[in-house]
Amino acid sequence: MVTTNQVTYILLGLSLLGMIWFMTNRGRANIAKAKAASAPAVAGEDVLDGSAKNPEQFDEPDEDALDEMADLLGENDED
Repeated sequence: MVTTNQVTYILLGLSLLGMIWFMTNRGRANIAKAKAASAPAVAGEDVLDGSAKNPEQFDEPDEDALDEMADLLGENDED
């Protein structure tokens, strides 16, 4: 004859096994996700998001950009 205590122990044991199974599966999934996230990026496989909001602004340089380029090239040096 099965007593109430035995049924309770059986239910608690089954729930313990279920929790252990759930935690090990969740842990394995988290470890796999962490390994995938920390893997080195291979050229060409990564997707670059976004672009310039106004790419036409780079077609023609303004005067400040031209002056800065001249300074970098040394064309504004007065010897």
